[in-house]
Amino acid sequence: MYNIVKRLFDIIFSVTGLLLLLPLFIPIMILLKLTGEGEVYYRQERVGFQYKTFGILKFATMLKNSAKMDSGLVTVRKDPRITPLGGFLRRYKINELPQLWNVFSGEMSFVGPRPLPESSVVKYSDVVKKILYKNRPGITGIGSLIFRDEEKLVTCWKNAGGEPLDYYRTYIYPYKGMLEKWYYDNISFITDVKILLLTGWSIFDSHSNLPYRFFRNLPGKPKELDEKWILTRYEMKA
Repeated sequence: MYNIVKRLFDIIFSVTGLLLLLPLFIPIMILLKLTGEGEVYYRQERVGFQYKTFGILKFATMLKNSAKMDSGLVTVRKDPRITPLGGFLRRYKINELPQLWNVFSGEMSFVGPRPLPESSVVKYSDVVKKILYKNRPGITGIGSLIFRDEEKLVTCWKNAGGEPLDYYRTYIYPYKGMLEKWYYDNISFITDVKILLLTGWSIFDSHSNLPYRFFRNLPGKPKELDEKWILTRYEMKA
């Protein structure tokens, strides 16, 4: 019953969202076409439901072939590969809105584990990989919610003299894996609604601890994923 209700919810609200957001999409598409490199959409292969790959849609915010430049798939604040308009779209997550089409087509859901490139999926533990995409990936999810300002966190680590890829491998991926395992074990329509509401709130307060208050049994966040701890570490080394 949960899967049926969730799919109906996804269809109804993805169509509604696409229709309501059309007046916003049109000027964004025009501006993207006239600025940067003239690219409107970015399509990248991601791992999805039952580990079938699909093309995730986003508004183009970075230079072409940016994945082959400098930091690769790791993006930091004020990344030179991000276009001026792209920076604004990414800050408010507007670049993710074309994924409403992925939701309508059944490749994604509103809530679920974030769809990742295969090169990122393999970094999870075997336990997490086994259950990660037994459900449709989502536009938002518990991992996306907790790591709402991931770019800022990685940038802080880099500025403190750390290596971003090591930070992902040592701290971010293990904790994201724990969060996705939590979602799998606690999946319900109520859980999804709470995540959607918290995602909306996070647009205005990206540092809110409300997820840990709404979900009392969430895995504890490691201190290494706290910006203040990183800054203290940097000051001690200086």
